[in-house]
Amino acid sequence: MFTIEHDFDATVVTLVDEDGPNLLEDIIINAFDDCITIEQFDARTDNTMRITLSMTQLADLSAALDLPEGVYKLIRDDAKSQT
Repeated sequence: MFTIEHDFDATVVTLVDEDGPNLLEDIIINAFDDCITIEQFDARTDNTMRITLSMTQLADLSAALDLPEGVYKLIRDDAKSQT
């Protein structure tokens, strides 16, 4: 299950783990204009862990999910038009 909310400066997606005996804490994804943050509460440390991705890193991650093993560099359309 997941939810989508539109806040003032971000779109917030919450992923709820509801399958299986060992449920994990919710994952909260905040999509801002210039970055994406991914947060999850860690009960072992009693802290919320946060990862911040630039929009370039997000594009690379998105492409990587559909590719086989290897090393890749994305050539963006805007970079091609500048050469």
